[in-house]
Amino acid sequence: MNSPGLELLSEHACFGGVQRFYRHPSREIGLPMRFSVYLPPQATSGKTCAALFCLAGLTCTEETFMIKAGAQQYASRAGLVLVAPDTSPRGANIPGESDEWDFGAGAGFYLDAAQEPWARHYRMESYVTRELPDIVAGLVALDHARIGVTGHSMGGHGALVLALRHPGLFRSVSAFAPIAAASRVPWGRKAFSRYLGGNESNWLQYDASALIQAQNTAPYPDGILVDQGLGDKFLQEQLQPELLEAACAASGQPLTLRRHAGYDHGYYFISTFIEDHIRHHAERLSPGSQSR
Repeated sequence: MNSPGLELLSEHACFGGVQRFYRHPSREIGLPMRFSVYLPPQATSGKTCAALFCLAGLTCTEETFMIKAGAQQYASRAGLVLVAPDTSPRGANIPGESDEWDFGAGAGFYLDAAQEPWARHYRMESYVTRELPDIVAGLVALDHARIGVTGHSMGGHGALVLALRHPGLFRSVSAFAPIAAASRVPWGRKAFSRYLGGNESNWLQYDASALIQAQNTAPYPDGILVDQGLGDKFLQEQLQPELLEAACAASGQPLTLRRHAGYDHGYYFISTFIEDHIRHHAERLSPGSQSR
């Protein structure tokens, strides 16, 4: 059963399936939200499918991953539904929400804000984990036990953090060039101080490296996949994957962190390695897999 008010904006035949873009009134956000979904041929024929949630980065929208990553051809072969939400609420009419490219509109950081004026609408964690899966299940025969999450940059931060905070929802996780320790870098500190307040101990609940370090057991024993370009201009100041690597080593969380000479932060990098990420998730989300 579809979500009330769900509006199909466009659809496009794609690798034997269909790429769709939707808008709907969101109960969690309290505003209209947009998302995109790729339905592989298996889904359009009525078969129960696994899904991969794909979280984009700063300044992006629900269109960015679907247009630029080149993921549909591999998802079609794997029978994997792709879901991409927008990166923040839109039209909250908060003063200054569109003044900075790395905060506010287009920069929701996949958290639930605790500080006003952001707390009312900036609830991206609840939107992605509590509302969007049910909406997708109204469009396709979705196996709720077989959902994975991936993301890029701010979305890579989101993928890691939401997977660690909701291991019962997400069974597999990967990331491209994630903000690996958001509480320690300028992008994260700027966002967290405004969304979450000045108490830095509260920021750790949305810091991937801190969350892993706090684990007593490995939440994803079949491994986390991360790809990072060594030509990425944000690598040293904003991303710091070595902190994630150290946290995983200390906690016993298996991590495959692949460093690629010459690759930068953009979608040429992502499109080069997206097939590996689709395979990573498809293996862990297969009906016979015991992965979480």
